[in-house]
Amino acid sequence: QVQLVESGGGLVQAGGSLKLSCAASGRTFSIATMGWFRQAPGKSREFVARISWSGDSPVYADSAKGRFTISRDNAKNTVYLQMASLKPEDTAVYYCAVKDRRVSGLGYDYWGQGTQVTVSS
Repeated sequence: QVQLVESGGGLVQAGGSLKLSCAASGRTFSIATMGWFRQAPGKSREFVARISWSGDSPVYADSAKGRFTISRDNAKNTVYLQMASLKPEDTAVYYCAVKDRRVSGLGYDYWGQGTQVTVSS
């Protein structure tokens, strides 16, 4: 099992920045990929960004390209999402997720509890 704890959410004005963190614990040696997703009220959860634990290039949703940066600190078992030029439409609960290298399939296997990001206009 891998446990995930997100932090760093909050209220920010449009154009501002926030940095989210996701700390992993437990069987962290099995982490293949860590990703960020978000879910806005009344909408389905959507992919934001992902990064592999081995150093492959990060991948971003079109909505995140050029504004968000995902990074990781393997020593701290932590992944970050630096968000800049935030827009009201970025308002959502942001979730961290892990793909376990031992589990077949493409889906993510562990999820955090989420952290609220609210961008005011």
